[in-house]
Amino acid sequence: MIVAGVVSDLSGWLDRVSGHWWFLAVVLALAFLDSVVPVVPSETAVIIGGVAAGLGHYPLWLVIPLAALGAFLGDNAAYLLGRRAGPWFERRAARKRESRVRLEWTKRQIVERGGLLLVTARFIPGGRTLLTVASGITHQPRGWFVRWVALATVVWATYAALLGYVGGRTFQDDHTKAFLLAFGAALSVTAVIEAVRWARHRGDRAKQPTRVIDLPADRPEAADRL
Repeated sequence: MIVAGVVSDLSGWLDRVSGHWWFLAVVLALAFLDSVVPVVPSETAVIIGGVAAGLGHYPLWLVIPLAALGAFLGDNAAYLLGRRAGPWFERRAARKRESRVRLEWTKRQIVERGGLLLVTARFIPGGRTLLTVASGITHQPRGWFVRWVALATVVWATYAALLGYVGGRTFQDDHTKAFLLAFGAALSVTAVIEAVRWARHRGDRAKQPTRVIDLPADRPEAADRL
């Protein structure tokens, strides 16, 4: 309740100050903090920034790159936190089987689903922080992480800013509707990606050659058991 009240008050303040140029610095800062502290309303700030751009307070082409830059830096900070915490998780995994299973499952999910998982997770509050930190904990290649996070943050910032720019006052006065729309889009993208991945995985298994068992010529009875 307390957190919800604080977020609501912050959202109201964002509405009131969105017409100032320095609000763009606020967008950048909140996008950065939201990658580390999931309760920060970065989507709301970017959507409001898009609304303000639509009203002519500043250009939309400033809102998008600043939001993306803040999110990019924040995601990399979360990754580095994960790298620093990695040894602790590995020691815990060495002592407890449950922790080891969870760590291996996380590694497998990231490897199997690839960088697109970073893109879809960016639209899910809390999910992006868990995944970026987990990428650091599991020692995913830094170059791979940076490339996919760059794509994810640009897509996220563009979507949220355009949502406010096109939606105008509708989303400025109803942040819940904007959030639900963004969350629904994330789930839809995730479902499509998972369906494609499942279809490709099934196709790869179908292409695997059938195993042929060679039977000794002097043991015909073995063939009767097959």
